[in-house]
Amino acid sequence: MASTEGLMPITRAFLASYYDKYPFPSLSHDVSRLTDQIHSMANDLHKDSPLTQGESSLVLEAESHPPHKVDENLWKNREQLEEILFLLENSNWPPALQLQSTSEDAELVSVLGRLGEKFRCTLKSLETFQSKNSEFVFNTVMTYMPQDFRGTLIRQQRERSERNKQAEVDALINSGGSIRDRYSLLWHQQMERRRQLAQLGSATGVYKTLVKYLIGVPQVLLDFVQKINDDDGPMEEQRQRYGPPLYSLTKMVLNIRLFLSLLWRRFEAGKLSRNQITVLEEAVDVYTSEFQRFIKFIREVFANSPFFITAEEAGALEARKSDEHKEVSVPAGKTHEVSLTVDAINSYIAWDFSLVQGRVDMDIGFSMEYINPSGQRTQILPYRRYGANQGNFCTCLSGNYKLIWDNSYSTFFKKVLRFKVDCIPPVVEPGLSSDQVDE
Repeated sequence: MASTEGLMPITRAFLASYYDKYPFPSLSHDVSRLTDQIHSMANDLHKDSPLTQGESSLVLEAESHPPHKVDENLWKNREQLEEILFLLENSNWPPALQLQSTSEDAELVSVLGRLGEKFRCTLKSLETFQSKNSEFVFNTVMTYMPQDFRGTLIRQQRERSERNKQAEVDALINSGGSIRDRYSLLWHQQMERRRQLAQLGSATGVYKTLVKYLIGVPQVLLDFVQKINDDDGPMEEQRQRYGPPLYSLTKMVLNIRLFLSLLWRRFEAGKLSRNQITVLEEAVDVYTSEFQRFIKFIREVFANSPFFITAEEAGALEARKSDEHKEVSVPAGKTHEVSLTVDAINSYIAWDFSLVQGRVDMDIGFSMEYINPSGQRTQILPYRRYGANQGNFCTCLSGNYKLIWDNSYSTFFKKVLRFKVDCIPPVVEPGLSSDQVDE
């Protein structure tokens, strides 16, 4: 394993040697067989009936090659699962089926209930995997961050960004957006996260203001996040190893959704035959079981994948080379003050301090004030005594702020204060004005 003196981003060749230990067991041959059968059944439904514009789009999508990216395929499967579950809701059944006027209709309703349960279970598994994987990747990246206010601020920026993204989705739903519209937005947001990650590595664009704030982050991490998703980068190895089975499953669920969509509009013209119901049931059984098997497999691969070198290795050398803490002696009866000028609201004032302790545990008073242009002072943080503390404050006013360490209560003991403070400008995401950043 590379030492801290020679760190480099994980390469595609390195991942290839890792993936050699995790071959994916082949999909069941039933996947391709049943996909073809379902596609043929869909063709039979529309060969004597003109397609609507929406149906034509579905046919084209079902017959096209799935997306190349693994995560885009996962989102595509999730979208189709929701579309199918929408079709399986009682209120969206064909009117004749809602009446259940025949024993055949009643039997089909029973089948649809079982299929819906399988789809709901698969959708839940996929949602859980995506959520946990996103947290895992973010938390892994965060282990490389200096363990002070910089890491805290990145977490806060991420939380704010995710709230803004959720607000976008909620607004789309409330305005009557379709499932397709919602997933188009979700994928756009996913690509925006990826773009911001690359910008973090290159220190350009909206993250340019964070450059000095990120001093102390190992360069290997910045190089990695910039290049990880390049077309021929490390993730291409993942796509070539695990993309093909996922592409087959994407194609299968697209054809299941196409068949049900066409069937619902033509239900009264001809009921499903016993053989068609059998094929549909088998296709759903195979798709849901194989897709959940793939999710379980890829979860294990991702959880153990060496995309990053350990935080201990990556951080030890850099921490020694770029420690920004200062030390100052605060005499008994005196204070130490640091003034910061804040140019924009929603900036963060961040601090990290501790006392160099001797044989006796000591503390020091700490507070923060805002000074307006006329010189009037307003206390922002109330006075408290600490042996150590780190935190941050999001400003609602521009101007001058003063951080105060108070040793005036001490009669005999000076305090050796080790501290770091900074003012971090707000990061405004594309498409958001500065007043939209803080909710």
